[in-house]
Amino acid sequence: MKRRASIPARINIVGEHTDYAGGLALPFAVDVRMVLEATALDEGFEGGETVLALWKAAGGWPARLTIESDIPIGVGMSSSAALCLAVVLCVNGPMKPFDACLEAQRLEHEVLKTPCGLLDQMAMMFAKEGYASLIDFSNNTVESVAVPSEWMFKLVDSRIHRTLSDTSYRNSRDDSIVSAHVASENQRVKLATGATAEELGELLNLSHASLKRMGVSLPKMDAQVTALQQIDGVHGARMMGGGFGGMILVLVASDDVLPNQRLYRPSQGGFVEEFFE
Repeated sequence: MKRRASIPARINIVGEHTDYAGGLALPFAVDVRMVLEATALDEGFEGGETVLALWKAAGGWPARLTIESDIPIGVGMSSSAALCLAVVLCVNGPMKPFDACLEAQRLEHEVLKTPCGLLDQMAMMFAKEGYASLIDFSNNTVESVAVPSEWMFKLVDSRIHRTLSDTSYRNSRDDSIVSAHVASENQRVKLATGATAEELGELLNLSHASLKRMGVSLPKMDAQVTALQQIDGVHGARMMGGGFGGMILVLVASDDVLPNQRLYRPSQGGFVEEFFE
């Protein structure tokens, strides 16, 4: 038997640091993917150290594990969540999306030591091509929201890379500042669902300013975001992901803006295939 799981990276339009506070987020999956192939063995395990640790923690059967991935590591596109989901789906086969998310989160907490919420996993598993996912983390429900053609997203690598397990953003923030951020970010998510590109760009700018106040950005990141926000044809920009570096999300008026960067459109979610030889 062989199972092959394909998991997308994700872009979060707005709604950062809200998942573990019961808030709102508006992510979508992109056509940058990680593929894990698990081939059954009579005995033993073959594969890299990290994937084998995750595999065994998930109750995996004897297998040869191989990974192909276009998802960059440490830039806020959730390569670790994709890996955990791929492991879960290959171990268990097709399963309910939210069950897969919970098990992947458990692996990320226990094996990778990353204090993540459920944003990444739910963004990847509930995604639909052409749609963003409006996620309400107070009850873990998902509503698909069509992404207008005028919403054109590009990513700029800040070249400031970090490992979330090495940061303590959840335990070192002032509670009042975090609460203010979550409340304002939730409102921005609500406004985003019916926004024009220009209105959405301003919401991205306000989101970055709030993340900066919360202390999860860096001066070098802020300088890059500010420079991008001032480019003609850029509606808005903000840091994306857990913080302390990574990708900058930029909303542009046309593909001619930032011509060296590609556009990202909503793609399908994660899935697993099973083969018998």
